[in-house]
Amino acid sequence: MTAPPAPPIREPAVSAPAVPPALGGAPVGVFDSGLGGLSVLRAIRTALPHEPLLYLADSAHAPYGDKPPTVIQARAAVLLQTLRAAGCKAAVVACNTVTGLSIQALRAQHPGWPIVAIEPAVKPAAQLTHSGIIGVLATRNTVCSPGLARLIATHAAQVRVLTQACPGWVERVERGELDGPDTEAAVAAFVRPLCDAGADVLVLGCTHYPFLRPVIERVAGPRVTVLDPAPAVARELGRQLHAHGLAAPTPAAAAVTFWTSGDPAQVGRVLQRLWPGAPAVLALPGAG
Repeated sequence: MTAPPAPPIREPAVSAPAVPPALGGAPVGVFDSGLGGLSVLRAIRTALPHEPLLYLADSAHAPYGDKPPTVIQARAAVLLQTLRAAGCKAAVVACNTVTGLSIQALRAQHPGWPIVAIEPAVKPAAQLTHSGIIGVLATRNTVCSPGLARLIATHAAQVRVLTQACPGWVERVERGELDGPDTEAAVAAFVRPLCDAGADVLVLGCTHYPFLRPVIERVAGPRVTVLDPAPAVARELGRQLHAHGLAAPTPAAAAVTFWTSGDPAQVGRVLQRLWPGAPAVLALPGAG
C-alpha cells in the first residue's frame, strides 16, 4: 500500500517581500541543512496557503547527518536566532537531525515563541504495521540521536524497529539526482535489506528523503507503506498559529522567500527542480 508523491507546487515569480509589521502577517520561518526541508515547506504551503513563509537552507554546512552533534546544535541555534531577528512569528525545524539532537534546548532558548519540529513517524508506523516490523530510514546522527531513542521507547516498544542510516542520499537530493540507475541502486542498497527482514512500513526520517519517495516505493514494492511526517507538521503548525493568535489575517495566497547560506545561484538551480517557479534565492543576510 503506497501513496503517490505529491505534485510539485508552482509559485509565481515574486521578489522577496519585506517582513510585514503586523505580527499575524509576519512570515513563518522554516529551516533545514539544505533543500530537503522543502518537503515540509510543500506540506505547509498546501495546508496553509495564506501564510507567508521564509525558507532558510543552510547549504554551506550541509549535510548535517555526519557532522559532530555540537556543530549541528550550534548551527541550529544561529539559524533560529536569524529567523527570529528577521521577524518570523513562528519557526519550523524541518530537520530530523536537529530535532533529535537539540529541540529541547532550542525551545528553552526561545520561551513563548512557537517552534514546531519534525520527527520520524514512528508512532503511526507502529500502529500501521501488520508484520510487527518497521524500518526507519535516516541520517547517521538521527539514527544515533536520543530523540529517536525516546520515540521508539515511547511509541514502538511492542514492535521491532530497524534503523538504517542512508549515507549519500542527502547529497543526491542536494544535487537534484532524484532518479536514474545510480540513484535507484543507492536507494536499493538500504531499502531492500529492511524489506527482506520483514518491514512492511518504512519511515522517512530525513526531510530530503521524500524527494526520493518514488524510487523508494518502487524498490520496496506495493505491499510496503512509506510514511512522510511532513503533513502532520503542517497540521501542528496551523494549530499553534491559531492557539497563539498568529494566523495570517487574510485568506489570500502569500509569498514564499528563499534564503541560503550557500551559493544562491547553485542552490537556485536545484531549487527550480524541487520547487518549480520559485523566486530567486537570496544570500543569507550577514555572515551566515
